[in-house]
Amino acid sequence: MRPSRAALFVAATALTPALLFTTPAFATGSTAASTTVTATSDTPVDEMSEEELRIAILRILADEDSGTAVVREANEALDGTVEEMRNFLESGYRLAQTEDDRVAIFRILYLATENGDRAVVREVNRVLDDGSPEALRAFLETGYRLAQAEDDRVAIFRILADPTISDALRAAAEDAVDGTPEELRYFLEVGQFEVDG
Repeated sequence: MRPSRAALFVAATALTPALLFTTPAFATGSTAASTTVTATSDTPVDEMSEEELRIAILRILADEDSGTAVVREANEALDGTVEEMRNFLESGYRLAQTEDDRVAIFRILYLATENGDRAVVREVNRVLDDGSPEALRAFLETGYRLAQAEDDRVAIFRILADPTISDALRAAAEDAVDGTPEELRYFLEVGQFEVDG
């Protein structure tokens, strides 16, 4: 597992400058769409008509959070037979989403390594060791946010440990350090620079 992880990390590192501009929304903080198929009815996939199958796949394509692998596989399914569309909805979608999730996690790992975010790196390695599609999805939906909050809190404590900061910055950092993950991130990216004095 480690050699393939290293190869994927190298590939993600090499591609990151180009890929950073195409990162799915869930990798930048929002939650991604679930991998459940929504059709116009409650009809099981194996009983859907060709039109219902196409509609279900088109809805997946219309989702702005669909990644490269999902879009690729969905388009291939649309160009295929009814059976290929069924196979995509029953299992191909999940496999393609897992591929997209892995790519997103390796992008996160690259950035976390560059930024020295130890908690994020630790949690990425933990989820990659697990490797299940469910673990990957859970990390992207909640685990990443929580690990980043841990690293952000450490960064704020480092600011507080600096004896040369202003009283205003110290007060703002003390307020932020007990905040939500979003408040921690906001303080580090914007709030600390808005403090006067």
